Amino acid sequence: MEVREGSLGKKLEKMVVIGVDTGGTFTDIVYKEGDRWGIYKLLSTPSNPAEAVLEGIEKVAGGKKRYIIHGSTVATNAILERKGSKTAFVTNKGFEDIIFIGRQNRKELYNLHYRRKESIVPEDLRFGIDCRVNSKGEIVKDISEEEIDELIKKLKESSVQSVAVCFLFSFLNPEHEKTLKEKLSDHFYVSISSQILPEFREYERSSTVVLNSYVMPVMDRYISHLEENISEDDRLLIMQSNGGSISPKKAKEESVRTILSGPAGGVVGAFQLGKMAGYEKIITFDMGGTSTDVSLLDGSIPFTTDYEITDLPVKVPVIDIHTVGAGGGSIAYIDEGGSLNVGPESAGADPGPVCYGKGERITVTDANLFLNRLIPEMFLGGNMRIYPERVEDLMKKLSSETGLDPYETAEGILTVANIKMEDAIRKISIERGYDPKEFSLFSFGGAGGLHASFLARSLGIPEVIIPVNPGVLSAFGMLMSDVIKDYSLTVMSIYSESIIPHLEEVIKTLKEKAFKDLMEEGFDSKDIITESLLDMRYKGQSYELIVPYGDSIDKRFHETHRKYYGYSREDTDIEIVNVRLRAYGITEKPSLKKIEKGDKRIDREAILGYRDVYFNGKYIRTAVIQREKLKAGNIIDTPSIIVEYSSTVVIPEFASGYVDDFGNIILSVEG
Repeated sequence: MEVREGSLGKKLEKMVVIGVDTGGTFTDIVYKEGDRWGIYKLLSTPSNPAEAVLEGIEKVAGGKKRYIIHGSTVATNAILERKGSKTAFVTNKGFEDIIFIGRQNRKELYNLHYRRKESIVPEDLRFGIDCRVNSKGEIVKDISEEEIDELIKKLKESSVQSVAVCFLFSFLNPEHEKTLKEKLSDHFYVSISSQILPEFREYERSSTVVLNSYVMPVMDRYISHLEENISEDDRLLIMQSNGGSISPKKAKEESVRTILSGPAGGVVGAFQLGKMAGYEKIITFDMGGTSTDVSLLDGSIPFTTDYEITDLPVKVPVIDIHTVGAGGGSIAYIDEGGSLNVGPESAGADPGPVCYGKGERITVTDANLFLNRLIPEMFLGGNMRIYPERVEDLMKKLSSETGLDPYETAEGILTVANIKMEDAIRKISIERGYDPKEFSLFSFGGAGGLHASFLARSLGIPEVIIPVNPGVLSAFGMLMSDVIKDYSLTVMSIYSESIIPHLEEVIKTLKEKAFKDLMEEGFDSKDIITESLLDMRYKGQSYELIVPYGDSIDKRFHETHRKYYGYSREDTDIEIVNVRLRAYGITEKPSLKKIEKGDKRIDREAILGYRDVYFNGKYIRTAVIQREKLKAGNIIDTPSIIVEYSSTVVIPEFASGYVDDFGNIILSVEG
């Protein structure tokens, strides 16, 4: 795929370009004004995340024209906390319970007390319409006006706010869905599956469109609040889960596409910075306050259509990210079996970890502080006061329950958290046939640098890359993103040379729509590039692989299948299930300057002093280094704590490294 810079940047020359990432603990801002870069972190406002976003934007660029790209957790939290809108589900008569029945998968085979989670749409809000389109896309029974009027009456009586519509075979003929949307839109928020996901598999399509309707009103209110409180001269874009951004209008209509927007920004940022530093095989490790997100990049950003949130499938394309509930704010506790455990419950921004001043439960951050791995006076560049004295008594209290001394308890907390994060990395590497030893660990997030070396050693990863300002990399990644739109259509055909003209026609239709949509968002046609893909499988299989469209499609599929599953079946018919098109509106990428060149030896003024840090049962004299004063070529070959505004990096005895031309710290880790 061709990659080039877009001319859209010329329109932004007089604007402050801002990336904003809202996390569970902090809201991160990266901004660029002319040649000047800046970062800013502030505590998130869980009751209304927009408050921290608006406060931060005003702080860094008040009274100026701003180009804002925002990654939000609003849709994610609404689903996880079941705080979306009251939503109804409308489908064909007789299929009302498909959203509950699903695939009849039992998640815990040996749990005799297993109970399926309650459906987002209760039984009394599932409605059937007596209409039908057949498997050829032909209307067998038309939709009646009287039935629609009766449905509207029932929905109003039920005080429904949103409606999700998914009819059988609407991906072949969306007429009934469009008719119903036209009638319902005057009264409710409405999502139709032929717009959100025009693909076969009615359960996954239903689930995706239900989740979209569930979060639509929440996202509409949130984005509208942001729009009302910024200037008309500002431009706002919303980050998607696929690594690109979309307009606020599109984000309101297709809110389900924003579920992984924050972590997606981090992967995009890591990919771009990794390429600049000469690394294309990386495992991204994003440890924030609430969770850790990991992704494996083998020369490109991976995406998937097999993503679930709270056991509900989301079939829109998302960056392939695995998340585990272990972050700096994850709470340590004694579980039912009497063992020390960590997470997934987090202290969040309020009350936050014990050392923030209000929390009463020990977290991973508190354990790092207790072991002297965090420098209180340098936390957030010295702009946020923390209270180490509050941690000691509560750590002693927890240690009395573990039967260990307080230092062993603190190290135990970090070990448990590390094990959970190691497991997440194993899932995206070893369990998929990749050897972690062939990759570098790209560490970021506010807490990533505290744990990266320990994870790398446990997994046999030889190298760790820690970029400048790792605590705000997700916000930086948003500035490096293009506007991306995904389109798809089910074709369900056996592959042969004769099917190529039909595929070309489908791709042409999707391209026309893509160019129209992106040009409406201000892109010139020369700044739009597309990538065509196919969902393919052997006839009789129930799963697909995504293969780039081009010459020798069959050979590409056999090779891909062999790579993933260790075998191929050249004598078996290949089925093409879906045609996909990914369209990129190319934006101007902020350029990064190389840092000042220095000697191997670190300048004396960069060393703030020494302190005793607790490692593996003993205190070790450790240098404290100011990262901003490091120069390209400096070598770090002693145990060190490197402090900067957005993060802290711990370099233990078994790691050493150097600073590259872009200020990245490249660590070698002994096995």
